[in-house]
Amino acid sequence: MARQPDDKSAAKPKNDSKNDDSVLIRELALLLAETNLTEIEIERAGLRVRVARNISIAASVPSAVHAVAAPVAVPAAATDMAKHPGVVPSPMVGTAYWAPEPGAKPFIEVGTKVTAGQTLLIIEAMKTMNQIPSPRAGTVTQILVEDGQPVEFGEPLVIIE
Repeated sequence: MARQPDDKSAAKPKNDSKNDDSVLIRELALLLAETNLTEIEIERAGLRVRVARNISIAASVPSAVHAVAAPVAVPAAATDMAKHPGVVPSPMVGTAYWAPEPGAKPFIEVGTKVTAGQTLLIIEAMKTMNQIPSPRAGTVTQILVEDGQPVEFGEPLVIIE
């Protein structure tokens, strides 16, 4: 955003450029505050000025910490499920997805009859989508993880009976 010269600035001598620079920086800082921008950068006459303000996000940090701490209780139930004879464990660490793409019909639902080798879900690991096949034929009786949920190696995903 360019600053319009006024009659006073045109009459100033050239050795007053430090004062002009500080006025420009103050004006840019004011503009940031007035417009709720976080950063502004201009370049003119060989001078590049970037002004940024720090937005505090400390209020959101504790909620992220609590979100990470909450799943600690889940492994106890998962441990019980891991002993179930029909459990299908995760073969890798990644993110579980129940459909081939967002908004698409899921591969399986509770009550779906599956055959050995049929795709149950996809686990994204290191930007690669890995299809997880059913190890046996049967009926899906439980889905143990949410769509988009991170999963660990060996974590129970589905129960097929």
